[in-house]
Amino acid sequence: MAIKYTTTIGLEVHVQLKTRSKMFCASPVEFGAEPNTHTCPVCLGLPGALPVMNHEALRMTVLTGLMLGCDIAPICKFDRKNYFYPDMPKNYQISQYDMPLCTNGAVPLHDLAYPKDAQKNIVTPDKEVRLVRIHVEEDVAKSFHFENSTGIDFNRAGTPLMEIVTRPEINSPEEAFAFLTALKQILIYAAVSDADMEKGQLRCDCNISVRPESQTELGAKIEIKNLNSISGVRRALAYEIRRQIAALENAETLQQETRGWNDATGETFLMRTKEFAHDYRYFPDPDLVPVKTEILLAEVRQRVPELPKAKRARFVRQYQVSPYDAAVLANDLDLARYFETAAKGAKKPKNIANWILNDLQNALSIAGKTINDCPIPPEALDELVDLIDSGKISGKQGKEVFAEMFASGRTAIAIVKEKGIEQLSDLSAIEKLCDQVIAANAKPVADFKAGNVASLNFLKGQVIKLSKGKANPQLVGQILEKKLKA
Repeated sequence: MAIKYTTTIGLEVHVQLKTRSKMFCASPVEFGAEPNTHTCPVCLGLPGALPVMNHEALRMTVLTGLMLGCDIAPICKFDRKNYFYPDMPKNYQISQYDMPLCTNGAVPLHDLAYPKDAQKNIVTPDKEVRLVRIHVEEDVAKSFHFENSTGIDFNRAGTPLMEIVTRPEINSPEEAFAFLTALKQILIYAAVSDADMEKGQLRCDCNISVRPESQTELGAKIEIKNLNSISGVRRALAYEIRRQIAALENAETLQQETRGWNDATGETFLMRTKEFAHDYRYFPDPDLVPVKTEILLAEVRQRVPELPKAKRARFVRQYQVSPYDAAVLANDLDLARYFETAAKGAKKPKNIANWILNDLQNALSIAGKTINDCPIPPEALDELVDLIDSGKISGKQGKEVFAEMFASGRTAIAIVKEKGIEQLSDLSAIEKLCDQVIAANAKPVADFKAGNVASLNFLKGQVIKLSKGKANPQLVGQILEKKLKA
């Protein structure tokens, strides 16, 4: 009988905070600047240079903690994490060890956070992944490996960094994917980070262990270091699960170690045996005083935004959209803002949502644009939908007008006026047309009264033809049927 295995995953997520200056100095934070141009004696670790705390970075970390339901420590302190590596100019990193800023808390997962191919088979719906801690530290420099040499850019050294550590309760690569997607969304909602993995603003280390289902003790913890895409995390974990199971089935002993991920080959590789906390010789940083958070908390509570989960629920309640549509709209903060602006005065917000999620998103995708580049302002989309809902133009005409709006940026009313396609919805005018058609088509009228329902479509077509295509088809059908059944 084949042995079943249980996977346990914990994540350490490093998030660059969206501050203008570094964590302990005034050097600017700017992605893509010329190498080694945003440095100073403090972030270069020159003798005698003293760190000064970036209070905005502390506020952003507290804000993140509040959004994730963390306990905010009344007092926290900074420590020196000692190690010798070219990307750390001081030969130690200022971090937090035993008194972090935030503890506990959780990240709620939702269906759309999972990979598309896994959304129909979610093992634990509405799962919350609990956190151990969130602490703030400084980032290291960036190494560039060339053919025969390595260059180091110290622009990134000292950038404020949050480390968000989960409990070991993620059970699959798909759950890890969902956790990172949901976390990224929350960070963007609060504007604490752009969380752009391509720019290194969000990086992830994965701790993973595999054990037979019958075994209660966790297996050897193996770390995969510095993953820089959410899909890469999923692929690396899937590979590592297979590798560890194969090793156990071959009676090999797994040991705690750190591995890298080669995305090109789709394999992990051994980097080093794992260090333990005592290897870093942590001790309190003598140049930085402990931080009391009472004032920070009072300042930050006012900045807590509406979170994605709350926004999804409000969209369903306020705009009568389906839970799925609400989730898609709230998934992108800019899309959610566009929808709310368009739906603000709409008679049927649900119809606004339909146009955004179908026609608008499709047009943006084909044009290679984002919602922020959309040539149709939200108020103009509301105007178009109102023309359709009020019967002034048909749905088919609406599609044509929408295409013109997207191409030219003109308003729906201007296009309808120019093309002269406004529907005739005047009841008395349509009644007169119906009377003319009934009088001129005795046989189809008799056929309908004899039970041939299809004859109504013929008569309806004659009315629309008589109106030169402008009569509202729905009204024509209703009036004809009423007159013929009288």
